[in-house]
Amino acid sequence: MEVQQNKVQTKPVRLIAAVCKVNGIGKDGKLPWSLPSEFQYFLNTITKVSRPGKMNLIVWGRLCWYSRPENMLPLANTLHVVLSKTLDTAPTHAHFLCHDFESAVSLAVQPPLQDLIETIWVIGGTQVYKDALKHPWCDLLYLTNVMASFDCDVFFPEFDRKLFKLQDRFPGVPNEVQEENGIKYKFQVFKRETVDAEKQEQS
Repeated sequence: MEVQQNKVQTKPVRLIAAVCKVNGIGKDGKLPWSLPSEFQYFLNTITKVSRPGKMNLIVWGRLCWYSRPENMLPLANTLHVVLSKTLDTAPTHAHFLCHDFESAVSLAVQPPLQDLIETIWVIGGTQVYKDALKHPWCDLLYLTNVMASFDCDVFFPEFDRKLFKLQDRFPGVPNEVQEENGIKYKFQVFKRETVDAEKQEQS
């Protein structure tokens, strides 16, 4: 008798961050800048789903979770998983606790979440970003280029810009330089090159 294997339903893994000139993303557990419109763009992006009834899985590192703005939650269309090797139970307002990134991805592709979750959004911190960048399902990086230098103690990791290519334009993402509180910034999307494109470049 032939055993049918359940085919894993892959989910897009996407990273989102605002990054200043020195690759900084945070200082003392807070954002080093005040850009309310940029933060609203971040919220709009991670809560967007293609149709009612779908949800996104938001992946947080433990320190990132505890440094979030107090009034940020709840968020529409989202379930939250916190990654920690030290916590025993999910923190208040989080839905799940996982010990590592791979476990969070597995959560999204197995019952009961496999038909519910649409996109896996990774929102920090540094190690979680590093793990997500290595994942084969990681296809897009939404990085706001904050066009100034700030004193930071948390940084976005370096990534292969030949593998992830900056898009000239991307659907639904404003293309113009924005300015808020005297700080200029630009929304950017980096898209992972497909295997076919990589082969064409090599030939």
